Amino acid sequence: MRDRFTSAQWAGLTLIGGLIIFPFVVSLFSGQPVGEGVPKFWQGMLIQVFILAVFAMSYDILMGYTGILSFGHALFFGTGAYTIGILLKHAGWDLGSALLAVIVIAIIQSLIIGLLSLRVSGVYFAMVTLAFAQMFFLLAEATDFRQWTGAEDGLQSIPVPAWISPTTERLRFYYVTLAFAIVMYLLARQVVNSPTGRVMMAIRDNETRAKVLGYHTLTFKLIAITVSGVMAALAGAFNALWNLNANPAVLGVGTTINALLMTIIGGVGSLIGPMLGAGVIQLLGYWLNVFFGPSWPLLFGIVYILIVLFLPYGIVGTWRLRSAGWLAMWRERSRSLIRFFHHP
Repeated sequence: MRDRFTSAQWAGLTLIGGLIIFPFVVSLFSGQPVGEGVPKFWQGMLIQVFILAVFAMSYDILMGYTGILSFGHALFFGTGAYTIGILLKHAGWDLGSALLAVIVIAIIQSLIIGLLSLRVSGVYFAMVTLAFAQMFFLLAEATDFRQWTGAEDGLQSIPVPAWISPTTERLRFYYVTLAFAIVMYLLARQVVNSPTGRVMMAIRDNETRAKVLGYHTLTFKLIAITVSGVMAALAGAFNALWNLNANPAVLGVGTTINALLMTIIGGVGSLIGPMLGAGVIQLLGYWLNVFFGPSWPLLFGIVYILIVLFLPYGIVGTWRLRSAGWLAMWRERSRSLIRFFHHP
């Protein structure tokens, strides 16, 4: 059985196991019930990490695996948040139907924006996506739709089913979002490891060569933006369920920048890297705020610069490139110490 799993897979299974028992471990050490106080707070922190991890992973499919730089990725995240909020609050839909609608709308939106934007590339594509996101941001803030979107106040008090309420059923919501993040990772991994995923990476490396080989690159770009858009929209929907609201900020450029930062910090083109980057941004931001108060964004900027300087390929990317050398050096030093103590 051991031979069937790589060390990375064992590490992943160990991490999942740790996250499953995490609420009870915190409850044990804090002496508080698992649904109250400190355990409940840390469940909330990790819920946000799980949701942001999926959002960052969706951005990595675009930038890391297909080479598409987007400044409007918040468009999908925000659309998912507003769609599920409007359907639950104003249309009275059940949660399952609302989530299905989020997927359908994300597919349609991705295809339309892709067909209109993917004719250009590079910075031009980035600017077109930014324009689309800004358009939806202005629509969300428009007073003409206040009845549905809440305008600048946002869509408040989204009615979440009692069985999954993040307030009264925090532990259940924790496990649902953990399962959501795991399923999205497995699906994304399946996509990037498939023949379609390999063509996406060929487009990233050299689109002209991919065209010469006979691939219709626009089709594969549309697949990438659709998969990415659906994942981002579902992350936005869960974010709305967690916060019980959706506001125009989820459509803003700052949301896209967060996805970009999480991807770069964790490691572009690795899937697990952006998920790790989500944890770094969420948890590091919290602790910096606790210790340094309002000045924490400045300190976070310094940390980000240091990461870029010393981990130029992100945490996971740098580890993959240099781990062999580090492990060899560690083994050599270990052998030297053993020889020293055995031969005084």
